[in-house]
Amino acid sequence: MRDRRHGNVTKPTEAELHILRCLWNSGPCTVRALCDALQSEQKWGYTTVLKFLQIMSEKGLVTRQPHGRAHLYAAAIDEDSVQTEFVGDLVKRVFQGSTQKLVLGALASGDVTPQELAEIRAIVENLERERA
Repeated sequence: MRDRRHGNVTKPTEAELHILRCLWNSGPCTVRALCDALQSEQKWGYTTVLKFLQIMSEKGLVTRQPHGRAHLYAAAIDEDSVQTEFVGDLVKRVFQGSTQKLVLGALASGDVTPQELAEIRAIVENLERERA
């Protein structure tokens, strides 16, 4: 997530994440389609969404392609990259660089289903095999 103008890492704001989630879920959209999709989360007007998309385009978070009289906006970054960036930052800032503390905190803070525990075990086992 690099800001094209300054070359530094640009993390999406909370509002930008809402827009990116819509784009990740639906694929490329017009401003009108995004407004409609965002109505369940927030009451944003057309010009507000358009302004966010313009800013996000400058940051390199979305792309814009002509589509008739409108433009199609698409996420320029994938969801996994954003999540990895935020988790890495969280580990550094909140857990003093300890992934163990993050995982233990996450497991202790909420209900973990048996399926989620099985998936976590599988990930840990894969990591152990890769590093062995």
